[in-house]
Amino acid sequence: MKIVVAPNALKGSCTAAAAAAALARGVARALPDAEILQVPVADGGDGLADIARHALGAELRRFKVPGPRCEPVDAELAWLPGNATAIVEMALASGLTLLAEHKQDPLETTTLGTGELMRHALDLGATRLVIGIGGSATNDGGVGMATALGVRFLDNSGRSVPPIGRCLQRIAAIDGSAADARLSAVRIEAICDVDNPLTGTAGAAAVYGPQKGADEAGVALLDAGLAHLAALIERDLGVQVRDMPGAGAAGGLGAGLVAFCGAALRPGAEVVLELVGLDAKLAGSDLVLTAEGRIDGQTRFGKAPGAVAAHARRLGIPCVGIAGSVAEDIGPLYDTGLDAVVSLCNGPLTLAEARAGAEHLLAAAAEQMVRVFCAGAAGSRLR
Repeated sequence: MKIVVAPNALKGSCTAAAAAAALARGVARALPDAEILQVPVADGGDGLADIARHALGAELRRFKVPGPRCEPVDAELAWLPGNATAIVEMALASGLTLLAEHKQDPLETTTLGTGELMRHALDLGATRLVIGIGGSATNDGGVGMATALGVRFLDNSGRSVPPIGRCLQRIAAIDGSAADARLSAVRIEAICDVDNPLTGTAGAAAVYGPQKGADEAGVALLDAGLAHLAALIERDLGVQVRDMPGAGAAGGLGAGLVAFCGAALRPGAEVVLELVGLDAKLAGSDLVLTAEGRIDGQTRFGKAPGAVAAHARRLGIPCVGIAGSVAEDIGPLYDTGLDAVVSLCNGPLTLAEARAGAEHLLAAAAEQMVRVFCAGAAGSRLR
């Protein structure tokens, strides 16, 4: 029997590669003779650089850059010297997991470190940048990123505005005259796992601001700031980003990459599945296991487990999802590729306990799912 394990990272718990290894251990306990393929995946959020290392043998280059609240952090990018491609995971420089809970506040955070990673990639000689823009702590519309690359955001007195979410409405003009000239000669692809517009009830602030620490008043201030920024981008740069699908990704970094760097937005999961050659690895398999920290109704909209399941369905292969948290609104997922969804929790657990034991719990859940699958297969043969 051939079984493919293709999990995403479990935020705050383990990388996609560690999750794949854990699932494989569980499968092997149930079926010691099974052929098990580990295919860790991502959707533009946490884990992209690690996926690049495993899938392509990319070199990881480490740089010290400003974190989401400008504290220095060590962040890596994945470098492919053979084709001058750099893969930048914004979460490593500007991600929510870099901050303690009491420091999480999208009014005060910046993508400055992400921009510095991009600048380091240009210094390496990159002619193609792939930017994963999930898992952010920010809501600055990409102003921090662009500041690191030489774009100036000026107030009414001609002074530079701090590149944080709280200050977006203070910007009176965008000056791109000193932007890094190398940007015009590099192909930039921003990959993300959401298609939210920049502003409004489905926008960056309204949907994701509360998850990053914003209260109701903060969400309103951030949304107004992004709307103001969008108007300036249209006026000063001639680019319309307000309603662009994906513009709201990573607190508006999607919009900023398009407006300030000429990036193209691409669905992250499909780029990664293409990168790792998932379809070829699925060929001839009997079962697919995928996983993520939470599986809910949104999983079918560009999330890695939903994309894995859709590929499995097209090839006629059963697919089971395993998650720490399973929402009640997962019914539509059964029509898009997932045949079953189970929790990895084996009893009442706190979030901290589940995260700490995630790899052990993944292995146990995978073992039981394979045993159930084999029992069902045996029953079908008997009938």
